[in-house]
Amino acid sequence: MDSYLTLRLSHGIPAILLMLGVIAHIVIVWRAKGKEPAVLAEKLRRTRMISLPIFTLLAVTLPITGWWLSHLSGRPLSQKWLMLSIALLPLLFVFGGFLYSNLSRWQLELANKQSTSGRDQGFAVLWAGLVLLILLGTSALMGAKPL
Repeated sequence: MDSYLTLRLSHGIPAILLMLGVIAHIVIVWRAKGKEPAVLAEKLRRTRMISLPIFTLLAVTLPITGWWLSHLSGRPLSQKWLMLSIALLPLLFVFGGFLYSNLSRWQLELANKQSTSGRDQGFAVLWAGLVLLILLGTSALMGAKPL
């Protein structure tokens, strides 16, 4: 297999897995929200301890493989679509950190048998939605690049 094709696959597959994983976790946590608090706390714990670190690892690989793809194809790194997608990356990590913190607080409230506020749940949906929006925006910028 050609090394450029392999690199394109190693860049595209994590991007798709990242978006699908975020969507799946939004649905899983939203469905578990109506169940008993112990079930929701366990889902939040798994999301925080297993899924979010994997998502972070996938997100970190994207700029590395993206730079390598640009380098191999001879594209200058100063193109507008590329600069905009690079500018969105720090926002992805900031909003991902906010999501992690919010899920942690929500899980702690459930573990201590405290009532969870709708505000925490609303912020969790907001941060997850912003993470998904940034991922979709970055993918749209990557798809809109000139050939």
